[in-house]
Amino acid sequence: MIVTLIIVCEVGFWVLLAAGLGARYVLRMPRTGAALLLCEPLLEVVLLVATAVDLKNGADPSAKHGIAALYIGYTAGHGHRTVKWLDGHAAHRFAGAPKPPGPPRYGLARAAHEGRVWLGTLTAAAVATGLLWLAVLYVDDPARTTSLYSWMHTAWRAAGIHGLIALSYALWPRKAPAREPKPEPKPQDARLR
Repeated sequence: MIVTLIIVCEVGFWVLLAAGLGARYVLRMPRTGAALLLCEPLLEVVLLVATAVDLKNGADPSAKHGIAALYIGYTAGHGHRTVKWLDGHAAHRFAGAPKPPGPPRYGLARAAHEGRVWLGTLTAAAVATGLLWLAVLYVDDPARTTSLYSWMHTAWRAAGIHGLIALSYALWPRKAPAREPKPEPKPQDARLR
């Protein structure tokens, strides 16, 4: 049931996002669009409640509960950035707004961007760990909760790997390619005129 609900929440996220942006820019109903976009966190609340009920009904904590916590954490850490990015592109496509700038490509500006994205991953790991820790306390049986601890380690391992990748942009910043000089115009032969 939990795995199905995770899939439903993921599909629901994209459906609400498309409906919200469609109402906002295609149908020119900005309030309705904003209301639909604000409904997206309710999906995570539904998933959280369903996971808690599943554990309360005696289900053994397993990978599905760990994945649910990671999904909610990811949405908390990166959901807003994703919605903002898509909103900018929808405004450009349907409302004539200027094209949103992409992330910086070179130098310390790119490193700072990667650092901000990594902070989203840290938030995701912290939220997932908090939810998993609450599940451990809720179940209150050390013999049954070892898999939840392993998912906490998974969340922080992913944050660590992402942190190393983000740090690499600061340690070895990409340099902008050297601009090639424009070729000088060839003098035209007077005989050809």
